[in-house]
Amino acid sequence: MGIDLEHSTINQEQSQRLIAACQAARVPCLPRVASHNAEQVRRLLESGADGVIVPMVSTPAQVSEIVQWCKYPPVGKRSYGVARAHGYGVDFEAYTKEWNARSVILIQIESIAGVEAVNALVANDSVDGVLIGPYDLSGSLGIPGQLSHPMVVEACKRVVDACRRAGKSCGAHLVDATEENIVATFDAGYTFAVLASDVFILWKWSERTRSLIQSIRPGARD
Repeated sequence: MGIDLEHSTINQEQSQRLIAACQAARVPCLPRVASHNAEQVRRLLESGADGVIVPMVSTPAQVSEIVQWCKYPPVGKRSYGVARAHGYGVDFEAYTKEWNARSVILIQIESIAGVEAVNALVANDSVDGVLIGPYDLSGSLGIPGQLSHPMVVEACKRVVDACRRAGKSCGAHLVDATEENIVATFDAGYTFAVLASDVFILWKWSERTRSLIQSIRPGARD
């Protein structure tokens, strides 16, 4: 499960509760941080997150910085502490010993600059995969919101192909998770997909409800 701290009002305290609820159900939890912020990454990991999703990554230097925040020495520079992640001390040894190998770093490529640098971005051994951000990517190409535009499709394909060559996962976020869209996503070479979000579910539900009302009462106001 993902928690979105970038485009929502979810705070640190709420994040910890969501992380705990996920893990109680044996569901891994990956928060998307609001920005490239070492303090927020550290606090989410200390809360027990299984890794992080980091938006707007476009340079190898940014990737290196993220790895430094997320991984313990000698791979990174994450500081040692005792918190929920470590079972409040009970699981400290096992957690710190296994963390570097089992934690997940997903970077989001959301700009044409990131697309152009994708080979270098996925070359870092600590990057487990990429989640493409289609809205920001379309914006960086000067066609915001036109997700099916050939320029956006081609840019996404470059990322998918680079991830495949590097043996990394590559995901897409579907606005409308119909069977047709899901099949098309995996046929395009993606290895995982975000099938829903609270905002997208409400958006599509409201559109379908409006259509239903108008089919029953033509000319009805929203």
